[in-house]
Amino acid sequence: MYLNCHSWYSLRYGTLAIERLIELAKANHVECLTLTDINNSTGSWEFVKECTEAAIKPLVGIEFRREGQLLYIGIARNNEGFRELNEFLTRYNLSKTALPDQPDEFANVYVVYPFNSQLEHSLKDNEFIGVRSTELNRLFGRPLQYLRDKLVVLHPVTFENKQGRFLHAHLRAIDFNTLFSKLQKEDVALEGEYMLPVNELRKQFEAYPFILENTKKLMDSCAVEFDLKESKNKKLFTESAYQDKELLRKHAYEGMQYRYGNNNQQAKDRIEKELTIINNQGFAAYFLITHDMISYTRSRGFYHVGRGSGANSIVAYCMQITDVDPLDLDLYFERFLNPKRSVPPDFDIDYSWNQRDAVHEYLFTKYGKEHTALLGTMSTFQRSASIRELGKVYGLPKEEIDEFADFPQKVWNRNDLTKKIKRLADAMHNMPNQRSIHAGGVLISEKPLTYYTALDLPPKGLPTVQWDMYAAETINFEKYDILSQRGIGHIKEAVDIVRQNRGINIDIHDIPKLKNDPVVRQQLKTGDSIGCFYIESPAMRGLLKKLHCDDYLTLVAASSIIRPGVAKSGMMRQYIQRYHHPEKIEYLHPVMKEQLEETYGVMVYQEDVLKVCHHYAGLNLADADVLRRAMSGKYRSKAEFERIVQRFFEGSKELNRPEAITNEVWRQVESFAGYSFSKAHSASYAVESFQSLYLKTYYPKEFMVAVINNFGGFYRTWVYVHEALKAGCVILNPCVNESNLYTCIKGADVYLGFIHIANLESSFSSTIINERQTGGPYLDLEDFVHRTQITIEQVLLLIRLNAFRFTGKTKKELLWEVYNYLGHQKVKKEEVKLFNPPAKKYNLPELEHSILEDAFDEIELLGFPVSVDHFTMLQTRYRGDVFTKDLVQHVGRTVKMVGNFVAYKPVKTVKGEMMYFGTFFDVNGDFFDTTHFPNTTPEMPFRGGGCYLILGKVVEEFGFPSLEIEKFAKLPTVKDPRY
Repeated sequence: MYLNCHSWYSLRYGTLAIERLIELAKANHVECLTLTDINNSTGSWEFVKECTEAAIKPLVGIEFRREGQLLYIGIARNNEGFRELNEFLTRYNLSKTALPDQPDEFANVYVVYPFNSQLEHSLKDNEFIGVRSTELNRLFGRPLQYLRDKLVVLHPVTFENKQGRFLHAHLRAIDFNTLFSKLQKEDVALEGEYMLPVNELRKQFEAYPFILENTKKLMDSCAVEFDLKESKNKKLFTESAYQDKELLRKHAYEGMQYRYGNNNQQAKDRIEKELTIINNQGFAAYFLITHDMISYTRSRGFYHVGRGSGANSIVAYCMQITDVDPLDLDLYFERFLNPKRSVPPDFDIDYSWNQRDAVHEYLFTKYGKEHTALLGTMSTFQRSASIRELGKVYGLPKEEIDEFADFPQKVWNRNDLTKKIKRLADAMHNMPNQRSIHAGGVLISEKPLTYYTALDLPPKGLPTVQWDMYAAETINFEKYDILSQRGIGHIKEAVDIVRQNRGINIDIHDIPKLKNDPVVRQQLKTGDSIGCFYIESPAMRGLLKKLHCDDYLTLVAASSIIRPGVAKSGMMRQYIQRYHHPEKIEYLHPVMKEQLEETYGVMVYQEDVLKVCHHYAGLNLADADVLRRAMSGKYRSKAEFERIVQRFFEGSKELNRPEAITNEVWRQVESFAGYSFSKAHSASYAVESFQSLYLKTYYPKEFMVAVINNFGGFYRTWVYVHEALKAGCVILNPCVNESNLYTCIKGADVYLGFIHIANLESSFSSTIINERQTGGPYLDLEDFVHRTQITIEQVLLLIRLNAFRFTGKTKKELLWEVYNYLGHQKVKKEEVKLFNPPAKKYNLPELEHSILEDAFDEIELLGFPVSVDHFTMLQTRYRGDVFTKDLVQHVGRTVKMVGNFVAYKPVKTVKGEMMYFGTFFDVNGDFFDTTHFPNTTPEMPFRGGGCYLILGKVVEEFGFPSLEIEKFAKLPTVKDPRY
């Protein structure tokens, strides 16, 4: 009888999780249930799966609304009907047009209109009128002959009870962005929209048995079946499975020659083993599609990094999908693909932030928009956001909302209203809020995607499925993770700049050469890695120094143990101690020594968990991977997990392992598995780190310019400008005759780009560059003004940054002069002149100028000084008693330093107090780190950018010195001499 049920995927409307909806159906003896969420089919697959397990017949459909008004409900008669509904909704979503009053001519869909519909005299064979029990009195006395076969029961389900309706009403207020007191009656579902026992619902319609009969006939004639086991991805890359298999083998062996040569038997054996599993699992097309994408992007000069568990595959390495050698690192293929993997694996492919759109365009064009879409994601209500939304609904002032959201335990029981908001926020916790786009997932399907979902068109502008990665896993889709990052952008740009400036072609994918270069390894050991992907943060540079890291394997480990969970658990410190004193390690068992000697007995990687379970307890690698996934919270079958745990102990016993040692090995597996990180992930990061570091070591000027232009590092732009200075660059303000939109390098001269100038309109930046390219360099200010038609406000920005210094005139002379050309009138573009008349000359009085004036203009317009450094702007000439290079000689002493503030990291102690880690550099440009304990520094010690006077005790850990702060104050700067 239930043709119109809403789950919480009816966003900011429904309140019931699908699991709860089905529990209610069982409790009320419902045998057939229909999910019809509003303008989406997000929950359909989950619903069918859960209903089938609960022995309830599932039907699926969509409730179509326009601007909140119910138009009609579509119910799929079969799978083709589900596709028709999805296609119909997709068409209007992608075209951004309003839904029509009447739907398409559906062949496999029943349409149910609300009782007030004007169409009751012209209903088609598949169309019905839904009647609520509260509307039955309107049938009394009406002739029903023409409607007798067209009336069905309409009893919507939106919430569980009165409290659920109260929550629903608040969700509506949030959706409308209105005060709860101003919510209109028609904006809220009717009171009776909760589930009743089937007999009670039938009783309400007993005077009209034909309505009950019509409803039963409709439901009996519908059936959908969703296959959750079959892969939904595009099945073939070529025309047959055999051709796919042969093409994959061809690519793998051609790549083997590039990676290993022709005579590496270990590589051949591993390739054969992987090819067998790949083909048996039906994964050949997935590899080939990925390879094709990468071949295309390489042909366009794009750079990529293949990472994730896919880096465990030697086939992927040979096909240049990844740059991680799984033989070199002893990576298990089963971590990527094995017969018992419950969730489909995927490749993570990173491109530069400005190239990913081109990759999407290629995939969507090649495989068609019917078969290609971005993966969606579902943002949920979290407590802080819920409190903020509810606070607005009740009209609370912003200050009170902020206090409530930031300190709920302090505020929640302040009065009846705060208690109510707290209860509602708890009820909303983890409830879906809105659909969005997954960070990188792309789906390529065999059948049209509308067999599985309707599609949205978010601002990204590409069709996007209405469910997330977890639903995709359930449905059995393998996504292609096409990600973007700034790190790849600066690697590619640095290589391009080196080629343009020096005529040198760098093979940045020749990883063995990069990671074995002695000069690069020494640079790694010193922690001189500002600008380098993943190894430039203060914490990572400190870790590199503590480990004296100068090789690839140690960097791979460092990339894993730096992660928050590992560091917080104490494993990072334990690893460093064991690294320096391997002779003191006591291994539990010879197997543990054999398998974990590389990581000094610490399970740093997920692969370590696999190895221990496999070699110590005899689990096969597929079972070991199930265990690993379960412990990291990514596996949902409790029964399967418990079976494998039992197998771990049984296997250990069969291998005559001592029981006490087995218990301790299990304890370590259990505690480490949740924190451990994929070794393949870490290895991929380390490869990219070496690529960055190689460029920084040999081409530091070009590298730092590329980093500045990619805006994506750990630090702000001025820190990278400082590093470019250290590398020998001459940093110059923008110049209208030399600069481009982005920063450019000419010899050692680095001209900052127009993009860095605050409030300079991008259209003027383009005009300046285009006009210069077509008409030649600007002769003087007058020539510039007439050729660009620039406004007075915009040209003043350029003059203040001395962008016309080629004229030989001072800024003040130019400021005086420009008003003669522009004043308050807009310049009209003149025709190209055959001859440029000489510029007018003016006799001006001598105007005073100070370099500090330039510095203050630069701080205002660029965000940092160029003409002088931060230290020069201090009122004091004092620069500290000790400098970074001497710190290690003062361990245990209290010293006084002056540092330019770079960054800080706040951390909460066990007691809930705030402490901070700071990073500064001294007057010589060398970085040093500080620790600010709660009892020695103010609650918030940092007062923005600038230089600080620092008194602290020098401490040292594994050869890495830092300061524990005792006193700390920001130093005053000189005043702008103009004011």
